[in-house]
Amino acid sequence: MSERTAPFWRRSHHLDRMTLRELVIAYLQHHAILAYVALVATAVGVFAWRPAEVVPTVATIALVVLAYPLIWYALHSWVLHSQWMFKTPLLAGVWKRIHYDHHRDPNHLEVLFGALYTTVPTLLLVAAVPGWLIGEVGGAAAGFATGLLCTCVYEFFHCIQHLSYKPRIKWLAVMKARHMEHHFHDETGNFGITNFAWDRVFGTLYRRVERPAKSPTVFNLGYTDAVAVRYPWVARRSHPTPARPRVADRRARPSPDGG
Repeated sequence: MSERTAPFWRRSHHLDRMTLRELVIAYLQHHAILAYVALVATAVGVFAWRPAEVVPTVATIALVVLAYPLIWYALHSWVLHSQWMFKTPLLAGVWKRIHYDHHRDPNHLEVLFGALYTTVPTLLLVAAVPGWLIGEVGGAAAGFATGLLCTCVYEFFHCIQHLSYKPRIKWLAVMKARHMEHHFHDETGNFGITNFAWDRVFGTLYRRVERPAKSPTVFNLGYTDAVAVRYPWVARRSHPTPARPRVADRRARPSPDGG
């Protein structure tokens, strides 16, 4: 079966070769997004069964929305860009799937979305548990649903940032430029997706002109050939897929950065 005639998710999808319409179609068919929507519907059902009062519900929703950018920043900068995960045999495969592969091939759609086995437990911890403390069962349902919806929004904008086009809307163009710098210039800054406020707070916000030298580890996150000799667990799981273009070819054509 050829690449063109294979079922939709048996084919490779690369955002720098897709239109916005093609992205929307792919986004709405992706199993992670379908799972998030199903879980939102389930959470709404639980809330209808055991509703929280208005104040706890509003407080939970506001807390999750406001905390989400900080939680993402903390996970992205201090977990996904740390080096302890690939040094741990049990976590190396997780790190490879949820972040290393994305930096190796930034526009590959299949590895852009988070893995359900990491995102759903995280949202239960950071959104449902605080909701429970504020509004018991109904609060937990409201918090979980809010976290899932925030994740859907973040995933969509993340896809938009990797499309090969320059946005006409200024704030979106700036957002895209900062994220493209993170992927194609220096991975040690610009950790936000839709919100770079915490990058500003922690001093990791930058523009390319402020860092003339390109990071030598922007595509491998520090997992070099020398490091792989000592910590081989990611390398052992890295097998090229024949249907995909070579990584070197993908790096040579970064998406327009909007800057």
